[in-house]
Amino acid sequence: MLKRLNEVNDVKVLSVTDPAFASYGRVVTGYDMREAYDWMKQNTNIPESGNIYKASDPALESLDVFRQIQSVCYGGRDIEVGYCNGRNTTYNGFEYHKGCELNGAVTDFMLVLAHLWQVRNNTIHVDDAQVFYVPAGTLIELYETTLHLSPCRINDTGFMDIVVLPRGTNTPLSDEEKQMRDACADPEARLLLQKNKWVLSHPERKPLMDQGAHPGLLGENRELKY
Repeated sequence: MLKRLNEVNDVKVLSVTDPAFASYGRVVTGYDMREAYDWMKQNTNIPESGNIYKASDPALESLDVFRQIQSVCYGGRDIEVGYCNGRNTTYNGFEYHKGCELNGAVTDFMLVLAHLWQVRNNTIHVDDAQVFYVPAGTLIELYETTLHLSPCRINDTGFMDIVVLPRGTNTPLSDEEKQMRDACADPEARLLLQKNKWVLSHPERKPLMDQGAHPGLLGENRELKY
């Protein structure tokens, strides 16, 4: 599959097992994710178009493996477990969180990644990104300095991704929090879109722009082929 992805794309696609992934995150081992992957296949669907994201699913969160992940990988911090399923193929933008994110690949997919330290004046160029292939059955950790967004599919069917984050991430800001954000002189405040979610959108990504995201991804909104 990796060979095929590199044949049809004009950007290099690397595996998350490549040493180049080390500055973005790590492949996580030691947790038995089989029950979680089976639950996803039995209880969730891939939409006909676009993506569906659910920040927290109590049924997923009740599985033993996520109690173990909360206790060990997150050191006892409260977490949420949800999922992102869809058919995305374009870069669209970047987000980051203050706290790591785990992605459990129910299916194969690609991730477009960059580093927070590459952001200048609340902008980053698409050429600064790297693309990584994540095989089904792989659990990865993305460090909090890693810019990312939705996975990209590698076939017509689409992708399924389990998403683990600190509790409350990607949920709406309160009116008071919005007021404090808007009054803040810190330039980073312009990127805060939801709780623990800072976003640099491509100007052509209408769903993000309609939410008030900052148009911080410069260059062509590239589409990944398969």
